[in-house]
Amino acid sequence: GLWNDDFHHTAMVALTGHNEAYYADYRGSPQEFISGVKYGYLYQGQNYRWQKKRRGAPTAGIAPVSFINYLQNHDQIANTGRGWRVQRLTDPALYRVVTALFLLSPQTPMLFQGQEFAASTPFTYFADHQGELAEKVKQGRLEFLRQFPSLASESMRALLPDPTDPQVFASCKLDFAERDRHHETYALYQDLLRLRREDPAFQSQRSGAVDGAVLGDHTFVLRFLAPDGGDRLLLVNLGIDTILGPVPEPLLAPPPGMTWQVLWSSENPRYGGAGALPVENETGWLVIGKSAVVLAGVSP
Repeated sequence: GLWNDDFHHTAMVALTGHNEAYYADYRGSPQEFISGVKYGYLYQGQNYRWQKKRRGAPTAGIAPVSFINYLQNHDQIANTGRGWRVQRLTDPALYRVVTALFLLSPQTPMLFQGQEFAASTPFTYFADHQGELAEKVKQGRLEFLRQFPSLASESMRALLPDPTDPQVFASCKLDFAERDRHHETYALYQDLLRLRREDPAFQSQRSGAVDGAVLGDHTFVLRFLAPDGGDRLLLVNLGIDTILGPVPEPLLAPPPGMTWQVLWSSENPRYGGAGALPVENETGWLVIGKSAVVLAGVSP
């Protein structure tokens, strides 16, 4: 498996709107998500300004499932300073959209503890050192976080948890009752994983049978190609309500003799969504803001 920081970094920029420190070379754009789905790594030898050197290597010939994508892990959550989970750093609708991209992409998704039920408990940096070493650990942690301008002010540094405090460690323990209290997020993960596992188009993507196109500043489409012709579209809007028209993009064309019908939507009330769905007419598509939908071809 290949740890894919590129997916995490572009997803975090899209979710939060911030690209400070080691996120500086990412935009969270439609093209970054499309390229990530098709090629795994975004940086394959280009200049990487943050590290002041070239980053990455070519991925040709590497199966998509070899890449491990994630939205949370112990390092990245702890590096938010106060250990806040991703859903606390963004809004619910956008979180559902990026979760759909995460779980339906060809790469292997890794879930961090409690992510599937939107755990509200933090995951901070902690260590059980004592005495002089404990003090050095605290100071070293503060110095590391200085790379983030948002965490560098004295007022913010005063709020950062003490990594040697046993209560800080205890605060990170999961509350499994949140599986029921946060049932909307739990249902979101269940349904997307079921779709990934059971739908032929998403099963076949493991060989890389997926293509994509940018449709606007915040909109894009991924087409998952099925061996029996039962393709699926993942239509994504990271921004405001958008009219797509005209749409001279072949990936949006339905299979011959069919029309597109919504198979899954991030705006389903089951997940806490508003229920709105995309609408197609003779002038084009109305794509709801901050939404993701899976479309399947059906006979008219």
